[in-house]
Amino acid sequence: MLVLGLETSCDETGVALYDTGRGLLAHALFSQVDIHVEYGGVVPELASRDHVRKTLPLVDQVLHEAGCEGADIDGVAYTAGPGLLGALMVGATLGRALAFGWGVPALGVHHMEGHLLAPMLEDDPPGFPFVALLVSGGHTQLVRVDAIGRYRLLGESLDDAAGEAFDKAAKMLGLPYPGGPHIARLALQGDPARFDFPRPMVNRPGLDFSFSGLKTYTLNTVNACRAEGELSERDRRDIARAFEEAVVSTLVIKCRRALVQEGLKTLVIAGGVSANVNLRSTLERALAKESARVYYPAPLFCTDNGAMIAYAGARRLQAGQADAADTPLRPRWPMEELPPLTAGGAAG
Repeated sequence: MLVLGLETSCDETGVALYDTGRGLLAHALFSQVDIHVEYGGVVPELASRDHVRKTLPLVDQVLHEAGCEGADIDGVAYTAGPGLLGALMVGATLGRALAFGWGVPALGVHHMEGHLLAPMLEDDPPGFPFVALLVSGGHTQLVRVDAIGRYRLLGESLDDAAGEAFDKAAKMLGLPYPGGPHIARLALQGDPARFDFPRPMVNRPGLDFSFSGLKTYTLNTVNACRAEGELSERDRRDIARAFEEAVVSTLVIKCRRALVQEGLKTLVIAGGVSANVNLRSTLERALAKESARVYYPAPLFCTDNGAMIAYAGARRLQAGQADAADTPLRPRWPMEELPPLTAGGAAG
């Protein structure tokens, strides 16, 4: 089954072609970072307008690269939520129109299910069941995954998502949006012994997260350094190092706790923050000591992308699921509400 996937939930336009027999055939991505950077965050109206301009040309590009035509497509998958409503409407409108014109089914895909399944695009995918850490600018969640569509939320952030905390800390340090990559680069040069930031909620039972207190601690540290003069490059490096270490340590502690609680040895991390090199290496070292293993997507597929939507959509379309033309979009959409696959399309 050949499926076209469209991702337009926020500030990246992603298009991909996934074939259930041959794998990923082609993909293309346009990032709107340069559009939103001067505002320090995503402007929803600008995001929607840019999706209108970019999505159809990317569809043409992907079809050309794969050597395919519209008549070859067996189904269209688009992101139906969660995300910015205007941005979601662009992908949904185009996806449904293309599917109608080609006479094939269309399906709205859950954005976070796409992230969760992105490691399945790799040559060595994880097997079910596993614990997933979904960590991005909008979400920080721990989920037990028994199969596609069989999800149980174990814990989530009670305030800022980890990626959002990175963005806000970067702004305090005078770094551009998005903040995660800039903090990571500065942190490589920071002194790990100068500052010791708190690891929020690790001494409490449970698997929820909170990063608002860490954000406040970071701001207080920045202000303390400024009280002695201008914030120096050394100050920025050392604060970035302490902040990143605190976030990474918190995520690792909660992931280990989740695996023990669920009696599992497989962890999947996905979402934009999963590209953080420090997080990956720290998790690998920690889990190796417990004979557990961590899986993650290629860095290209950590951020929003069409390939993850095409894959998730292909699995569900192959199982016979499809949406009506008037199916509502879901800017807020708990993943536990997703239906499991039918017996014919269940994951192994």
